[in-house]
Amino acid sequence: MYFLWSVALALGLILGLPYWLYQMLRHGKYRQGLGERLGCVPDRLRVGSNLPVIWVHAVSVGEVIAVTGLIEQLRAHSGRRIVVSTTTDTGQKLARQKFGPENVFYFPVDLPFAVQPYLALLRPEMMVIAETEFWPNTLRAGKRAEAKIAVVNARISDKSLNGYIRFERLLSQVLNEIDLFLAQTAEDALRLKQIGAPEERIQVSGNLKFDAELPEPPEIAHTLKDQIAREGAGPVLVCGSTVEGEEPLLLGAYSNFLVAHPRSVMILAPRHPERFAEVAELLQRLSVAFIRRSLWNGESLAGKVLLLDSIGELTSLYGLADAAFVGGSLVARGGHNILEPARHGVPIIVGNHTENFRDIVGLFESRDAVRVVGPAELPLLLMHLFEKENEQERKGIGARAAETVRSQRGATARTLEALEHLLPARRGGASA
Repeated sequence: MYFLWSVALALGLILGLPYWLYQMLRHGKYRQGLGERLGCVPDRLRVGSNLPVIWVHAVSVGEVIAVTGLIEQLRAHSGRRIVVSTTTDTGQKLARQKFGPENVFYFPVDLPFAVQPYLALLRPEMMVIAETEFWPNTLRAGKRAEAKIAVVNARISDKSLNGYIRFERLLSQVLNEIDLFLAQTAEDALRLKQIGAPEERIQVSGNLKFDAELPEPPEIAHTLKDQIAREGAGPVLVCGSTVEGEEPLLLGAYSNFLVAHPRSVMILAPRHPERFAEVAELLQRLSVAFIRRSLWNGESLAGKVLLLDSIGELTSLYGLADAAFVGGSLVARGGHNILEPARHGVPIIVGNHTENFRDIVGLFESRDAVRVVGPAELPLLLMHLFEKENEQERKGIGARAAETVRSQRGATARTLEALEHLLPARRGGASA
C-alpha cells in the first residue's frame, strides 16, 4: 500500500508540474521553502539545542494559532526542544514569529526521500499533528524511528468523512501507526473510529482553538482605531476570510447599508493573498470607494472600503468591528473559524454554508451568539442590527459570543496531560 501511495503521489507531482510552475510564476505560490519541502534540511534547523525533540505539524495559520498555547506548555514543562512544520507560507511566517526561525520549517512532501532527512536530524521522541493530516510515508517513517505519534485537535468534517470511508481498509493501516487521537468532540471521536482508528487510542479533549489568546494588536490596529474615532466614522463592519463569489454579495449589502449609515466603514479581508489584486479590480469595476491597506496613508475612511491586503492583521482588526462577517459561508465553501471575532465580543454573522464548523456554529446558535443568514437576508439583517432600537440585541450577541468562548476553554490542559503520558519520563526539567 505504501509503495502504491508513493508511486501515485510522485506521478501526481510530475503530472501537476505545469500547474505548480504556473502558480509559482503567476501568483508566487509554492516558491518559498521549495528545497525544504523536497528534503533539503535548512541550516537554521541544525543550530538548535541538544535537547530531545518534539516535532509539531500545523498546516496553516489557524492550526498554528490553535497549538501555540500547547507548544508553550510543552516548552516549559517537557524538557524538550519543540520544532514546528507548516505547509502554507502564511502559517510559516506566523510560526517563525512565535517560535523562532531556528525551530520552524516547511513540511516535506510525503515521499521517503523528502521525509527521511528530517527524521535523521531531529530524531523526534514524539510527532504531534494538528487536526487531520494523515500522511502515510511520514507516519510510517516516524514510527520506524521509534517516535510516539499523536493527532491533537482532531476533527473529521462531513466532506472528509465521505472521502476517508471510501479508503477505510487502506487508511486503517495508516491510522494504526498513530499512538493517540485527541478528538475535538464526541462526534469526531466516533468518526475516527468509523474510518479505522483503534478505539482504545481515541480520547475527547476539546477544541484547542477555544484556548487561543488574542495576540498583541499591531500598530495598524491602534492607528485605525484612532483615525475612525477622530473623524467620527462608523459603524465598522469587518468582513473576514472572504472567498470568490462572496465579495459582490457583501458589497451589494454594504451599498444599501451606506444609505442609512453614510460614514460607515467596511474592512474587507480576502482569505487568500493571491486574490488581493482580483478583489481590488472588482472594487474598481463596481465603482466602490476603497483604499488598499498597503497604500493607506491616513486618508479618511468614512463611507469607504478598506481592502486588507496584508497578512496577520485580521485577528486584531476584528476588535474594531461593530459587527463581523466570517467568510466562506455565503457560498458553498463550508465556512471559516468564527472564534476570532467571538473572542473580541463582536456580533458575528455567517452565511448558511458552515459545514466545516458545524459543531462550533451550532453551539453559538444554541446560545444566541451568532446570526446565520442567506445572501438575500444579509442586507436586511445588517439594517436591522444597526437600528437604534436594536442596539442591545446586537451587543448581546457579541457578549454571548465572548462568554461562549470562555465556557469552552480547557482543551490545552487536557491535551498536555495526555501527551505527557506518551512521553518517556525525563529527569529534571528544562525549557526548550
